[in-house]
Amino acid sequence: MKHKNSHLLVGYWSRLRKGRDVPDQTDIDPRAIKRLLSYTFILDCENPGRPVYRLAGTALCERFGFELKGTGFLAHWEAQSGLSLSTLLRQALKLRQPVCISSVAATADSGMVELETILTPVSFNGGEPTRFFGLVQMLSDPTPLLGRAIAYERLVSSELIEEGEPLPQYDQDEPPPPPPPPQYGRHPKAPYLRLVVSQESPAFLNFGSGDLLQSMFDAVKNWRVAANPEDRTA
Repeated sequence: MKHKNSHLLVGYWSRLRKGRDVPDQTDIDPRAIKRLLSYTFILDCENPGRPVYRLAGTALCERFGFELKGTGFLAHWEAQSGLSLSTLLRQALKLRQPVCISSVAATADSGMVELETILTPVSFNGGEPTRFFGLVQMLSDPTPLLGRAIAYERLVSSELIEEGEPLPQYDQDEPPPPPPPPQYGRHPKAPYLRLVVSQESPAFLNFGSGDLLQSMFDAVKNWRVAANPEDRTA
């Protein structure tokens, strides 16, 4: 996880459990996460192959250009990403673990941004977990989205998060402390969390706006090289 709000949401989800595998949706107190609310959503995954937005924050709806409530979560994802996400959602519900999704989103005129989506499993009225409480945060320059809506999204990587140590407590107005050097078996961006499953860059499938999606795929590789020069030889 890269964004501090992602850590905050997973920490809040963990505290809500109170010894249970997952918290209940009714346990969520909007006042406790009021600064995150406009970017949060509730996802109904009774059928993980067709997850549906039950609720979505106003800022999130603005990013996609329409009211998300009642629409399909996978509708704007490219084909292979949608298949990968369906499998991931099933696994997260079965294991009762949060999910971190890295993606590239593009507008109709090829403006691109990097997003991080967190999905935390929750039950409803004490039943089996069939829903996710989620958050979407932008990791790159938001300028490409000014006056534009997201048209497509492509999965870059995904991971199931298992808590190894207590999540850090820091104020939302302050940046998180710099992480210590990465250790074997730990996620380099969150040393207190352990990477359980990681799926990197699913194969590109040509569908619809293929050129746009290929440019998204190329942009991801360029971002990685810029961030990690040693990847040039990979």
